[in-house]
Amino acid sequence: MKFRFPIVIIDEDFRSENASGSGIRALASAIEKEGMEVVGATSFTDHAMFAQQQSRASGFILSIDDDEFNSDIPQEQQQAIVNLRLLVKEIRRRNSEIPIFLYGETRTSRHIPNDVLRELHGFIHMFEDTPEFVARHIIREARAYLDSLAPPFFRALTHYAADGSYSWHCPGHSGGVAFLKSPVGQMFHQFFGENMLRADVCNSVEELGQLLDHSGPVAASERNAARIFGSDHLYFVTNGTSTSNKMVWHSCVAPGDIVVVDRNCHKSILHAITMTGAIPVFLMPQRNHYGIIGPIPLHEFTQRAIERKIAANPLISGSGKKPRILTITQSTYDGIVYNVEMIKQQLDGHVETLHFDEAWLPHAAFHSFYRDMHAIGRDRPRAKDSLIFATHSTHKLLAGLSQASQILVQESETRKLNKHAFNEAYLMHTSTSPQYAIIASCDVAAAMMEPPGGTALVEESIIEALDFRRAMRKVDEEWGADWWFKVWGPDELNDEGMPDRDQWVLRSGERWHGFGDLATGFNMLDPIKATVINPGLDVDGNFADVGIPANIVTKYLAEHGVIIEKTGLYSFFIMFTIGITKGRWNSLVTELQQFKDDYDKNQALWRILPEFVQAHPRYEHMGLRDLCDQIHGMYRQNDIARLTTDMYLSNMVPAMKPSEAYACLAHGEIDRVPIDELEGRITSALVTPYPPGIPLLIPGERFNNKIVDYLRFARDFNERFPGFETDIHGLVEEEIDGRVEYFVDCVRAD
Repeated sequence: MKFRFPIVIIDEDFRSENASGSGIRALASAIEKEGMEVVGATSFTDHAMFAQQQSRASGFILSIDDDEFNSDIPQEQQQAIVNLRLLVKEIRRRNSEIPIFLYGETRTSRHIPNDVLRELHGFIHMFEDTPEFVARHIIREARAYLDSLAPPFFRALTHYAADGSYSWHCPGHSGGVAFLKSPVGQMFHQFFGENMLRADVCNSVEELGQLLDHSGPVAASERNAARIFGSDHLYFVTNGTSTSNKMVWHSCVAPGDIVVVDRNCHKSILHAITMTGAIPVFLMPQRNHYGIIGPIPLHEFTQRAIERKIAANPLISGSGKKPRILTITQSTYDGIVYNVEMIKQQLDGHVETLHFDEAWLPHAAFHSFYRDMHAIGRDRPRAKDSLIFATHSTHKLLAGLSQASQILVQESETRKLNKHAFNEAYLMHTSTSPQYAIIASCDVAAAMMEPPGGTALVEESIIEALDFRRAMRKVDEEWGADWWFKVWGPDELNDEGMPDRDQWVLRSGERWHGFGDLATGFNMLDPIKATVINPGLDVDGNFADVGIPANIVTKYLAEHGVIIEKTGLYSFFIMFTIGITKGRWNSLVTELQQFKDDYDKNQALWRILPEFVQAHPRYEHMGLRDLCDQIHGMYRQNDIARLTTDMYLSNMVPAMKPSEAYACLAHGEIDRVPIDELEGRITSALVTPYPPGIPLLIPGERFNNKIVDYLRFARDFNERFPGFETDIHGLVEEEIDGRVEYFVDCVRAD
């Protein structure tokens, strides 16, 4: 299978009609005759731009015969040498293997400093050999480099897809052929392309190995990824990190086991509690009134604190029982991370398995900025007794396809992973027909993070996030005299480049985060997670006279081609993954400026939100500021910021094991209870408001008055502002007498 990776030639005479230009073009022509594409440029002063070409090139040829190379002055004073050094340094910062050749007619290695020479694959002295011979030498190195790129599974998959074999295995489209027999199938085939469909195979293809028993090229790729991520074992998962979490739990948790869980964990952990029949005790994170989830205090991780929680749980009888697993969300959705070493110091050996749900943190292992703030990596010390798991959403922060995930394992000094038992749990949840493109994306995403390339990618994403924050502050200084958006984070930012890590470590009592007392060095904000704060609400929960609810801003942005990750009351969240570009975040800044202009003019909604108004004509004669005032007024009247904070921090009373409460739902032993009659009732299903998408109640817990008050507010708000509805998983909607009513399926009352 042929890939397009041209050789980049940079020579000021590349397009000149002189002997030097003719010589370099003759070399370029000889390379092209050998089947390799050439891209020519005449200057490498923009070293950063050319260095970025390493991701799409197979080699570089850099001329040192330019007039700027002046042997009459010291090397360190020659601007050409400075530019050459910077270009080579930038290439090597991203890519340690791509071939780099220097090309000269009169100058030799004597004119080049050693720190540049040691990074080269060769020195071409023109006219000593024929262009054809030199071309073959260069192409040999370029092809050897390209042959080394593909990791094991992706390499095997491309070879299989290119092989042209007739197959009789599933899937039924047979390499895409079935789609060619239908007009709409033809559209599908043209959209996705031949390669994707030829590579969509089933697990009966022996040469590709097996995900189910981790054999062949699949196993080789998992071992390769384990090496890159610094883990003892690594397993690819094609059903997302929700499934990865359940695999970890089912490998070590059984009915009746005590488990310690972050109260604001992902719902997949709560599903795992229900499925395994475990009894949870929860660690409670702090929250601020922006609705941002803060850290669990360090004192909650002590053995004594956990023992007190176990003793206070009415579902647990007896004493001295050891928790089977502790699961922590690392990082939170809003970017708060924990010092893992401090947690291990508290709980190593007191909890058998420490599980860090790092769905939003797979990048941390590749940059020293995150030292001690991730679970497993080359620099992570081994626990003495506790087995360590980390689960990564490869598709969220790295370059995996949707549902690409992985499980990392670090064995302790005294405990090894029981691979057979683990794989039984793995088989319980994985598909027997995994999507091979997802496996390949796990393979490639890991290979992309191999240092130094992975380190450069992470550093660039951090710098882009910092540049966005700086740009937002610049707009505020120049245009935000009345109001502008803020980006949640530390008050001080350095002016250029990488951030000062100490600025991002949360300190006790700092007003910007609003989390109160914090242990020194225990938590940090990940700079690539950016929460944009709208006017109208402060961190203490106080409402201003006027405000701009975030759901209106994100609706506006969506109609202008900017889709937001998560929306809160007066904040919205964006992530600077390795795929974010300057063009993307600058477009966001521009659209926010346009929103401010339209808000200040009270621009008519039919003009600026035509699709939304077409779907909801009741807003046709309303202005943007008018709508903001109405929704802000309802939020303020109901003191909704404090209510949504207090309900998550309120006492959730367990009345039944989650598995028993869910069994009532499965058996139909439930009452469908209206909102106004919920207080004191036991839910049989998760109750999860979006935003923030964090479960509020789990099966077996009782509704309290704060939660019921919130559900009443959501009911009234949805009726008054259609199109801005609060979605709450667990509420059942029924239309009664032309009005939508909400119910929850609760355990049947005796």
